Amino acid sequence: MKYTITHRTAYQYRSGVALCHNEARLLPRETSWQLCQPSRVVIQPRPALSAERLDFFGNRVLYFAIQDVHQRLEVKVVTEIQVSGQRPFAESSASPPWEQARRLLQEDPDPEIIEARLFEMDSRFVSQASGFREYAEPSFPPDRPLLEAVADLNRRIYQEFTYDPHFTTIATPLDEVLSERRGVCQDFAHLGIACLRAMGLAARYVSGYLETLPPPGQPRLIGADASHAWLAVYVPGAGWAEFDPTNDCMPGEKHITLAWGRDYGDVAPLTGVMTGGGSHTLEVSVDVAPEAAVEAEAEAGSKAKAAAKAEAKSEAASP
Repeated sequence: MKYTITHRTAYQYRSGVALCHNEARLLPRETSWQLCQPSRVVIQPRPALSAERLDFFGNRVLYFAIQDVHQRLEVKVVTEIQVSGQRPFAESSASPPWEQARRLLQEDPDPEIIEARLFEMDSRFVSQASGFREYAEPSFPPDRPLLEAVADLNRRIYQEFTYDPHFTTIATPLDEVLSERRGVCQDFAHLGIACLRAMGLAARYVSGYLETLPPPGQPRLIGADASHAWLAVYVPGAGWAEFDPTNDCMPGEKHITLAWGRDYGDVAPLTGVMTGGGSHTLEVSVDVAPEAAVEAEAEAGSKAKAAAKAEAKSEAASP
């Protein structure tokens, strides 16, 4: 699948901002299943300084500084991406018993496994409280293959939790999500990660986008798509297997990877510091347009222009 992704973020400040320094993680990663064309980035006001780097986790980070007084900041990133459905793992892929995976993670001196241990520890938004282990344990009976156990946990979160965009914020404690059985994709990814880490496994947070298909017979809504989040578990010696608990699936060609880290704190789309500004409002819109939709919209636009031109010519020729 080929997509054109447009991510727009706008801050409106109550008073003027004299200076700001920002980091944007809005440039998608290159992976074995994802090919990215160069992104088109438009920032208003125009930055005095900008530079791209890779962070600790290999994510692309765009740094920029604005030194002019402003009351509005807008960042728009447009990227064309080709995504393959051929991910490294499927739910039917062979994997070792989860206890063996845990033991290898703890004892194997392989450099890749040592690196994966970072994702076994607590992080800013994810802790290994006892409640998460208790919730996870029914999915992890003795000798169950790791991927089968994670798929079962993934399915249980999907079935037992309600998607509620009004229940949580970024500050809502994860144990409250567990007790109330409500949240959004970010919460469900964090919950799955907490459960896996509580079982002694390594799990990471993946941010990205998911194509949203409109109801039959209705047009695709521009900007209706949202940022998405899922998780990945480390299979020692084989790599990272991804699971989406919000949709009870393993990500495929409709999942576009943006960045990954220990939790949301490592991959927040836009962070920074500023002087001034006061209170603010935030607007975010995401459009994930399949290639066919982009072509159809362009064709419709050309036809509309041609029709308007013909109508104007006809009116000009009338006596």
